Amino acid sequence: MQLDNFKKHANDTGSLEVQVALLTEKINQLNQHFKTHAKDFSSKRGLLLLVGKRHRFLRYIEKHNYTKYKEIIKELKLRK
Repeated sequence: MQLDNFKKHANDTGSLEVQVALLTEKINQLNQHFKTHAKDFSSKRGLLLLVGKRHRFLRYIEKHNYTKYKEIIKELKLRK
């Protein structure tokens, strides 16, 4: 995944779009981890916290800039 697609400027690490992309990357890495370590319950809690945080960010973006929300969803392939 290219984070440059979401950055507003060269040093952008804090905008919501970048944070959602970073969280998605971490979530995908944890999902790969669980394919080999299915009983790692403490990491599953962390995964659920990350998913919740991403959900809250996406809800905020959806409420304030719906077109940007649709772009992010499409780019990250979050909905089917």
